[in-house]
Amino acid sequence: MILASPERIAEYTARGWWGTRTLDAGFLDVVARHPQREAVVDAPNRELLTDGAPRRLSYAQLAAEVERMAAVLHARGLQRDDIVVVQLVNSVEQFAVYLACMRLGLIVSPVPVQYREHELDHIVGLTGARAAITATRIGRHAAAAMWLQLASRHPSLREVLAYGREVPPGVGSLEALLAAAPDPAAAHAAARAAAVTANDIATLCWTSGTEAAPKGVPRSHNEWWIVVPSLIEAAGLKPGMRLLNPFPLINMAGFSSSFATWIGLEATVVQHHPFDLDVFLAQLRSERIDYTVSPPAILTQLLQRPELLEGIDFGRLSRIGSGSAPLSEWMVQGWADRGVAIVNYFGSNEGAALTGAPLDIPEAAMRARYFSRGGTPERFSKISTANKIRTRLVDPETEEEITTPGVPGELRVSGPTIFSGYFRNPEATARAFDAQGCYRSGDLFEIAGDRRQYLLYVGRCKDIVVRGGMKISEVEIETLLLAYPGVRDAAVVGAPDPVLGERVCACIVPSPGASITLPALARWLRDERHVAVYKLPERLLLLDALPRNPVGKVLKRELRQRLADAPLPEAANPAATP
Repeated sequence: MILASPERIAEYTARGWWGTRTLDAGFLDVVARHPQREAVVDAPNRELLTDGAPRRLSYAQLAAEVERMAAVLHARGLQRDDIVVVQLVNSVEQFAVYLACMRLGLIVSPVPVQYREHELDHIVGLTGARAAITATRIGRHAAAAMWLQLASRHPSLREVLAYGREVPPGVGSLEALLAAAPDPAAAHAAARAAAVTANDIATLCWTSGTEAAPKGVPRSHNEWWIVVPSLIEAAGLKPGMRLLNPFPLINMAGFSSSFATWIGLEATVVQHHPFDLDVFLAQLRSERIDYTVSPPAILTQLLQRPELLEGIDFGRLSRIGSGSAPLSEWMVQGWADRGVAIVNYFGSNEGAALTGAPLDIPEAAMRARYFSRGGTPERFSKISTANKIRTRLVDPETEEEITTPGVPGELRVSGPTIFSGYFRNPEATARAFDAQGCYRSGDLFEIAGDRRQYLLYVGRCKDIVVRGGMKISEVEIETLLLAYPGVRDAAVVGAPDPVLGERVCACIVPSPGASITLPALARWLRDERHVAVYKLPERLLLLDALPRNPVGKVLKRELRQRLADAPLPEAANPAATP
């Protein structure tokens, strides 16, 4: 399935920015050169998350598993352009599934492990997904059984395949199917017949930044390859490095750094997720890690407790990526004093990306607040990808371009990193691009620096809560809250949080006589509406009325200011913590 226009393909191919190699072809090149190099490693706490002991696979072993998986998928009747939804914890199996799908021309659609029927009904219905690959359990959740129920009401979903023990009747056991040693010859023939190109869609990831339902973000092999140099150059990564991946392998953050870049670097990926500080530190010590990423609050905590860092080889681990929330100058400088450069990342599934990298901003403290202003004729950035895009700041109300420092404007981006449009959602696609064909990021920046060489992040145009890097639609949760018994009016905003950046706060106007509590509200969303756990409110603000402007729009800035001035206590609902 090719979604990029012929004109776009021709332009970027002529410029040498897009090529002909698929991600699977790149993987096979690495297998040929380094068959015995370790490719992927499970987290040591894997058995707490899903069935099966932790595994370590070389490139040759992973290649053999990819081949068997491709044979299984072909034997189950899956064909080019079929969509396969994948819901798995971070594990070595993800790599085998993703590569096997890409080899056959199947479109991989990874979803968060926290998603439940509420989100998945929408995704399966929109995509007409032909198959789902999951596990019998994800934590304590019976994932395979849930997918079997989804298949009963979605005729397109003909195959549910699962790893793990005690696979429910009606679900294909991947362990059994893979152990049956299917003949790969038919899968080889199918792969040749599929004739997958680098412009075919490789993945369909999901975002729910401002809409009430997740939006599909398709990306081709070329659209993944183009972001690889920016990560390698920003962090000064070298071939063969060992990467520790704490991101879910489902979207831009995880996929760009620990799949596309993994192939580009011929690297080793050590899996980690959900974030567990003790496990994370143990992996840094034992797995000879050269590069990882971490939330700002964790990096601050580690500096405040330096005894936790004992035994980590910072001769190797000399770069750490961070982002998803503002960084403190103290933290970035503190790590620099230990010989570790913090790389500041800003990005989206749609392909808008900025970096505060040592290559462009040598002063450590400056990288906490500023990003290099790439995508301009002045070529302020030394990162190659930054000079293949175009960026500008625009007043979101007047559409006038902003060139004056200190004036906030919405970041607009165009170029080979940007997606072609939301999957089967022309209305959202039309809203996402401006008259010049630039993607509207929804994020406000200011031009800064003595040469106007930096961008300073100001805030968001869109109403979203960013909880630990995960974007949560306020509109989605508000719509659900308005259906809760006893709720007269509702709004959702992000409450400041020192660890996760923000937590979801439900601002509720109760009906007369109604008694609304946070635990009951969270249980109802989780159990009755099947909402993903990380989206559940963790703060509750009861009000007599929501503040509104003269035309009736809720003044969320007043709600956010109230939370900032008087932070609420920790929520008493453990269900809200994944």
